[in-house]
Amino acid sequence: MNDNNEFLGLPEAWPAPAKLNLCLHIVGRREDGYHLLQSAMQLIDLCDELQFYKRPAGVIERVGDNADIPADSDLVVRAARLLATRYEVFDGVGIEIQKRIPVQGGLGGGSSDAATVLVALNHLWRLDLKIEELAALGLQLGADVPIFVRGHSAWAEGVGEQLTPADFPERVFLVIKPQQGVSTAAVFQDPELTRNSPVTTIRDFFAGGGRNDCAPVVRKRSGEIAEALDWAGNFGEARLTGTGACVFVAMPDDATARSAAARVPARWTGYVVRGLNRSPLLDRLAYEAA
Repeated sequence: MNDNNEFLGLPEAWPAPAKLNLCLHIVGRREDGYHLLQSAMQLIDLCDELQFYKRPAGVIERVGDNADIPADSDLVVRAARLLATRYEVFDGVGIEIQKRIPVQGGLGGGSSDAATVLVALNHLWRLDLKIEELAALGLQLGADVPIFVRGHSAWAEGVGEQLTPADFPERVFLVIKPQQGVSTAAVFQDPELTRNSPVTTIRDFFAGGGRNDCAPVVRKRSGEIAEALDWAGNFGEARLTGTGACVFVAMPDDATARSAAARVPARWTGYVVRGLNRSPLLDRLAYEAA
């Protein structure tokens, strides 16, 4: 941190947790091209950390690593600007991110960072917006933003914005990030993508599990991700999260997960994580408000 940076609020970092799609069913497609889905989305304890610093009026910027990313492409800057513009906030802010969530991994890191910006600045700028207002604002930034704003694992429907809070078993997972990425747009445009999965319910998911309809297309497009799925399958039922590139497998306990993580091929990155149902962002907000 630069010594010239003065914290906005308390100095403790604000967490932005990742998520796993425990299942992802594509059940239709809207006329505007957006796909209709059903997904069990669970938060995990792999988190980015954000710091907020005072800035002159009207200055909204990213500081530190990746500070040179164009503001129009930087989701955290866009989130802060959207909040400031919509509610006529003239205060400035500098936002610093310590990245731990791998980018382009299907873990929702960028969406979670944006959600943490909305939640934190709503408090720090004393806007007192209700969670529904923040979630609606977040939806303008991306379909995954609302779940992170609301701060609870959920059964998601629609384009991902219709959320029913849910408590999933808080299991230990081994997550693997291959080097190769995958284009989400290309996956959803692929003519071989299943778009007519039967509509199901969260009760059915708890009873029989689910699948990721994107996985066959991603397997075809990426030999490396297919290899990672097969390798992780040695430890249990390996799945893709979102459109990838990360794959994950539930493990019986932390020790077993760490033993498996030590065997992950060197060209990939392994993470041992635990599923969460309540976001640590809510605890950070309560700490700030106390």
